[in-house]
Amino acid sequence: MACTCEMSGRVRGKGFPASELPSRLLNGVGWIQTNSMISALGPIADTPFGATGEMMLVPDPSAEFRVNFEDGAPGEHFLMGDIRMPDGTPWECCPRDFLRRALADLQMVCGCTLLAAFEHEFWYDGVADRPGAPYSLDAWRRQGVFGEVLTAALRQTGIVPDSFMPEFGVQQFEITCEPALGMRAADQAVALREIVRATALRLGHRASFTPIRDPAGVGSGVHIHFSFRDVDGFGRTHAPEGPLGLSTDAAHFAAGVLHHLPAILALTAPCPTSYIRLRPHRFAPTEAYLAHADREAALRVCPPNDLPHSDVARQLNVEFRAADGAASPYLALGALVHAGVDGIRRRLALPAREQAAGFPTSLEAALAALEADDIARGWLGPMFLDAYLRHKRAEIRMTAELDEAARCALYSEVY
Repeated sequence: MACTCEMSGRVRGKGFPASELPSRLLNGVGWIQTNSMISALGPIADTPFGATGEMMLVPDPSAEFRVNFEDGAPGEHFLMGDIRMPDGTPWECCPRDFLRRALADLQMVCGCTLLAAFEHEFWYDGVADRPGAPYSLDAWRRQGVFGEVLTAALRQTGIVPDSFMPEFGVQQFEITCEPALGMRAADQAVALREIVRATALRLGHRASFTPIRDPAGVGSGVHIHFSFRDVDGFGRTHAPEGPLGLSTDAAHFAAGVLHHLPAILALTAPCPTSYIRLRPHRFAPTEAYLAHADREAALRVCPPNDLPHSDVARQLNVEFRAADGAASPYLALGALVHAGVDGIRRRLALPAREQAAGFPTSLEAALAALEADDIARGWLGPMFLDAYLRHKRAEIRMTAELDEAARCALYSEVY
């Protein structure tokens, strides 16, 4: 299957015989603009494109993922790709091209590329809840073979697992993987979610990356860790004399993210229930500031330990904590990089803790912030901005009559 992960954060595409892969790498599969306007809930409630237009979804051989579960059923075999115009040029609303443009700008302004990893939390219904389960060996034991099948499947795709653990919430788990450079990090994030879902299905269960299942409970986030590498592969994030140990460019980058955070949230927390998760006292961020050990900060500096063998310059990274599994990894990472590049270009200073702005409290408020941010609008361009705002506002209208519990239940099924 040739796939894209578009505005709703869902992976969609077209399948074809594997024998045709060489041809599809050149010519892609047929696609239309309005496919990107399919809501997370299914219906196309609003589209600026209508039923006209011809596009190509062109799979990228560097983003091929294949898993044989050896259970007698067909394996997973999909490639992430780019949405292109008939002449082969990128479509203005292609999520991968949105990230690609951001990474090119980062290289241009500071000569660095981004090393990133997505830390995913999710719910797995194949384990019963018991009191005292968070982080416990008991919860680890009772998930059975799920973790082992999952990590083996990820290794088949070239994704290297780092850790797997029971999390704080009921039936909640977390998986992290080794970081990757640039586009590969987002490709891996998309593939990881699909392999988690596929593994759960093979075992007769389901996994959900919804932002929150219960309005009174805890949420599941996607924490994006990032650092900088120069052309020789050396770390360029750390400077001992810098604020919280950050280099000049890294500090400006972080300042750009914080400056544009209200607009960024429209892309990183793009679901009506995202803002139920982003409330105080849920171990989720609620204000736009940078800190070392604060789990309610939007950005957290993750320093390595103080052991003599630690390579601080390579290991120090920054964690963005205001994303969730409803977001397309391409749009989420692209938004961070675009904002950070603006911070470097304009030499923005980090705000003091007491100057931290609060988050938008709803998706509509975040969309309004995106629409009001002149610079952020430019990252998307007029067509993509219009399509994105229509897409998300239609989704808000479709769920407006539901109370919070019903909304959470619906999105648990969606994601």
